[in-house]
Amino acid sequence: MRRRKVRRIGNGILLASAVVAFAAGCGYHLQGGGKGRFSDPATRMDVSPFANASTIPDAGPYIAACLREELRRGGFRGSFDKAGADVLVEGKVREVQEEVVSHAPNSRFALEYRLILLVDIRVVEVAKGRVLWKETSLTEAAPFYSDPDAQFTEANRRTAFQEASRRMAGRIAQTIKVVL
Repeated sequence: MRRRKVRRIGNGILLASAVVAFAAGCGYHLQGGGKGRFSDPATRMDVSPFANASTIPDAGPYIAACLREELRRGGFRGSFDKAGADVLVEGKVREVQEEVVSHAPNSRFALEYRLILLVDIRVVEVAKGRVLWKETSLTEAAPFYSDPDAQFTEANRRTAFQEASRRMAGRIAQTIKVVL
């Protein structure tokens, strides 16, 4: 009985070893073998403030700052430098819209709005002049509540803009990570 257990354990170890050897022989890797440009510390990326065609004065610079933060959070190890950049990220805030979501009963006063952010983005490999990614009218939205108090409404509008900007920057950063 004891010999059977030892033999089963030995056969199990032998089988596991054969599976590992076979997997290694067919080129299967458990971890990434290469080092991409996204995580290469030598990569320089120019993420200048985005152009702004919206009514929010700091929309372009704010979204670019959020994008740089999201790129770092996503694993970008290079530097953000205009001089000698390998990759150029250009953007434009096309518009910030507001839609009424709900009204107060028996009134024309809006209770909830949806802020909609529209952004154009272009990622260029500087050395070859090749466009890696270009997208127009990327859209992100965030709700906010309004009130007869203008300060309350404006604070909620700003918070909604910041929320939509962070989510937009996250989406853009994920795509940049893939195209690099």
